[in-house]
Amino acid sequence: MTIISLIGVTIAVFAMIATLSVRTGFRTEFVQTVLGANPHLTLYSSQFIDENSERSTRLTDYEQLVDEISKVEGVQSVIPVVRTQVLASSEIRNTGIEVFGITIEDLKKYPLVSKPESSAGNLNDLANGIAIGSGVARALGVVVGDMIRLTSPNGVRTAFGVAPRINQYKVVYVFEVGRYDIDQTRAYLTFAEGQKFFGRDGVADELAIFTDNPDQVETYQKTIEATVDENLFTWTWKDSSGNFLRALQMEDNLMFIVMSILVMVASFNIVSGLVMLVKNKSSEIGVLRSLGLTQGAIMRIFVIYGAIIGTTGTVLGVILGCLFAIYIDPIFNTVNYLAGGGIWDPSVRFLSTLPAKVVMSDVIAVVTLALTLSYGVTIIPARRASRMYPGEAIRYG
Repeated sequence: MTIISLIGVTIAVFAMIATLSVRTGFRTEFVQTVLGANPHLTLYSSQFIDENSERSTRLTDYEQLVDEISKVEGVQSVIPVVRTQVLASSEIRNTGIEVFGITIEDLKKYPLVSKPESSAGNLNDLANGIAIGSGVARALGVVVGDMIRLTSPNGVRTAFGVAPRINQYKVVYVFEVGRYDIDQTRAYLTFAEGQKFFGRDGVADELAIFTDNPDQVETYQKTIEATVDENLFTWTWKDSSGNFLRALQMEDNLMFIVMSILVMVASFNIVSGLVMLVKNKSSEIGVLRSLGLTQGAIMRIFVIYGAIIGTTGTVLGVILGCLFAIYIDPIFNTVNYLAGGGIWDPSVRFLSTLPAKVVMSDVIAVVTLALTLSYGVTIIPARRASRMYPGEAIRYG
């Protein structure tokens, strides 16, 4: 019974540590990939009638806006961007992608693009071609040095209608940030080339803004919106990923409750073991009581016994949980191989690997919960043992 109780507590603590580490790692990895390849805030313009009597959302005074927003306290950098969706084609395949026009210096401020998980080519050669995500490269079947063709439906107006814009670019850089929806859709041109190809001469589509503290982005948002014209508005990284982050938080809370129940069930194994021990040792308890041992002393014996089981099981569970989090990739690769694949699909979960991160606050919470339950449940059988009458204990033991 002691071994069963010990194993139960160990497995419960291990499962809770492993679950919380994966949960924390998943959220951390998600936030890092969002912030590593996207700005903290993006400034847009609402629709207006331009000088050609057409509806437009382009920023005609983006240079002035860059100067104004850069003066806001806490703003690290403001980057003008040209952005549009086009059809990308190789010799044999086609796919839809989103192209960003941005200077090489500004693109290097995106850490997961300039220093991704893996890359090919040289980002400094962007002026001579185009940079694409690894998913785009696979979809088109191209590598660094190949040519791809971009076709934009919003082309030049002619007497026969709108002629699409078509141009060829050499692939000079392929990046993989580890987030499926970014690698699969994104490409970069230089800002000047983006303005030229997409007909954005002298204008930008949006401003990418980076701040000192992305977690407090709402504070900067209010200050920036108060600084610029009222027809301009901002969109934060939390706005674009807010529903997912809230879903993660709800899942965190529910998961902690569910795993706490598992620890509670394991702790009650200690109760069953102590109850059996008290029953089997009732005659010995009676002898000790008849020799003058107090109720408190008897109670302490069984409390210490149960506490040793709970403490040992908790320590072993923490060690196993931390090892699981550290070596989670080879573990899941093995499981995925044995299961024939399909355990981890990055196209569904948007992350190329299963993340895990051990946070001290999570470990402390699990240890506190496990020890509290383990120590608490021992009181019931310990009090039962201490209240046994010596004569009856010896007679019926």
